[in-house]
Amino acid sequence: MNFTGSNVLVTGASRGIGAQIAKTLAGYGLKVWINYRSGAEAAQKIQEEIEASGGKAAIIKADVTNEEEFVAAIKTIVDADGELSYLVNNAGITKDKLALRMSVEDFNDVISANLTSTFIGCKASLKFMGKKRFGSIVNISSIVGEMGNPGQTNYAASKGGVNAMTKAFAKEAAARGIRYNAVTPGFIQTDMTHELKDEVKAEYEKNIPLSRFGNPSEIADAVAFLLSDHSSYITGEILKVNGGLYV
Repeated sequence: MNFTGSNVLVTGASRGIGAQIAKTLAGYGLKVWINYRSGAEAAQKIQEEIEASGGKAAIIKADVTNEEEFVAAIKTIVDADGELSYLVNNAGITKDKLALRMSVEDFNDVISANLTSTFIGCKASLKFMGKKRFGSIVNISSIVGEMGNPGQTNYAASKGGVNAMTKAFAKEAAARGIRYNAVTPGFIQTDMTHELKDEVKAEYEKNIPLSRFGNPSEIADAVAFLLSDHSSYITGEILKVNGGLYV
């Protein structure tokens, strides 16, 4: 794939899907800024893997739920590289519990980590990318934001908000040549799903038309496409990557 820009910031990139996105984008020649809030060793490992494969990477620590820290991180990148070409808002958390047992604090924590942080990144990137009238942002959402899920009222609300917000930003930023899209993964093989019992996984797979969980690389490839020049006429899109589970 071709990329006009030269660098990308991936939030929450020290593990899981974020780490795979970082490695995939580095493989296309982009300098990847690996964001983390905690777990410096994990971030360092991703950087070493990228550099060992001939790629370019740097680490930047920031709590992306904190506007001052997130904006400062983006400014650091722009000062160092002269631009920020691409942003992947991937950082997020879960605090699953049935709604009747869910505290307002648990609800707000997930909204802050998943939705508010994405808003901060989308807003700040619009400001910095707008100066060059070029940029592409991909927000990592979830199938849960489209279909809901018991025990995840807070998570569903946050990701549903990400989907709607992505469309709004796409309309506001189009005149400046900046694109906003989102990816909604289904069940993906990560540390979280590895902890599921085999019989539970088998039950989930029965409902997936492709009869399997996805791989992090399949999410990363979708992100790369939406960032790249090959999707230059796509904005405001919510791309489902779920094996046909929700179509």
